[in-house]
Amino acid sequence: MSSVLNDPPLSESDPEIHRLIADEVVRERDKLRLIPSENYASKAVLEAAGSVLTNKYSEGYAGRRYYEGQQQIDEIENLACSRLKALFGVDHVNVQPYSGSPANLAVYLAFCKPGDPVLGLGLPAGGHLTHGWSVSITGKFFDSHAYGVNKDDHRIDFAEVRALAKEHKPKIIWAGTTAYPRTLEFDKFREIADEVGAVLIADMAHIAGLVAGGAHPSPVGVAEVVTSTTHKTLRGPRGGMILCDEKHKKAIDRAVFPGLQGGPHNHTTAGIAIAAKEASTLEFKQYAANVVSNAKNLAEALLSRGFSLVTGGTDNHLVLVDLTPKGIPGKVAAQALDSAGMVGNYNSIPFDPRKPFDPSGIRIGTPSITSRGMGAAEMTKLAEWMDRVVQAPEDEALIAKVAGEVKELCSSFPAPGLPV
Repeated sequence: MSSVLNDPPLSESDPEIHRLIADEVVRERDKLRLIPSENYASKAVLEAAGSVLTNKYSEGYAGRRYYEGQQQIDEIENLACSRLKALFGVDHVNVQPYSGSPANLAVYLAFCKPGDPVLGLGLPAGGHLTHGWSVSITGKFFDSHAYGVNKDDHRIDFAEVRALAKEHKPKIIWAGTTAYPRTLEFDKFREIADEVGAVLIADMAHIAGLVAGGAHPSPVGVAEVVTSTTHKTLRGPRGGMILCDEKHKKAIDRAVFPGLQGGPHNHTTAGIAIAAKEASTLEFKQYAANVVSNAKNLAEALLSRGFSLVTGGTDNHLVLVDLTPKGIPGKVAAQALDSAGMVGNYNSIPFDPRKPFDPSGIRIGTPSITSRGMGAAEMTKLAEWMDRVVQAPEDEALIAKVAGEVKELCSSFPAPGLPV
């Protein structure tokens, strides 16, 4: 009897999955992907992420593993860490967190005990679930308190941050967002953290690529610990990382392994190393600048068409649109826009009177369309299409026409990583 495994290609072994992947390629090719947390990974990153490295278990850290056969794995992880240390100018990097949420949970494990007070931006104001929101484990296991934004300009209310910090004396303070279109002032957070003896944690998941490219101020050297995903604006695989100064190295590493995880995903680590190398180039620096300029141009084009924007515009990669003046809920708009080839997400706005699953806003961003090489002219066209669809979300003929125009535009801007 033969011992050779029958090893057919995916198209033969599982036609259903093969078809769904092929359909996803078409979707990513023919639509404008506007979700701010999404991007296109390069061919090189995709190749590493789908490599034989997924076969290997590697519990522990480079030079200190619990399994043999780590000759290549140690070198890959060391490359990922050294490249990121150079890219961000930080003392230590851990690339083993499976994604951004586990990276943040590792921070809690490193610095807090269950029931300890913590402080983060509330979800309705643009914060992330893992910064202590009530439905997250981080809000259930810790004494979490949320700061918000000012009612007049929807920018972070630092007076409230300081008052809550003085009242509750949090062990950690989070400076990070998921739906906030303005520059994060890390120095103000650090000043407050120092006043109350808290550790400042910057979550730069959304803006890591902008930081790497010099298009957003860096939290490194201001926050003692920085967490991030490795995809989004950084254009790597879906993973996580923690950056910290030397004094927190042991606490962070122990929290990740053995505190929360077993073996790292080595194929992801390789993809992170490649993304870090790509992000160190002048081409990437220009990309980061273009992401911001495209977002600003898109914001101006939307304002000129009567859209209302949270904070009145943007400093980064995303735009948060309040659709109340347009008389259409965010969910209805997002679904109509998706059908027309423009994929964003419905999103709550600060002080939203509507429920989270049926909010007043949509959140859109420019990382993916900038990766395709689009610029100012395309942002103007995008605003025009959005306006047409939002004004007539049930007009199937209009939506089909716009979808065709979107597809035609996309054909002129091939997406990185996708087969032509």
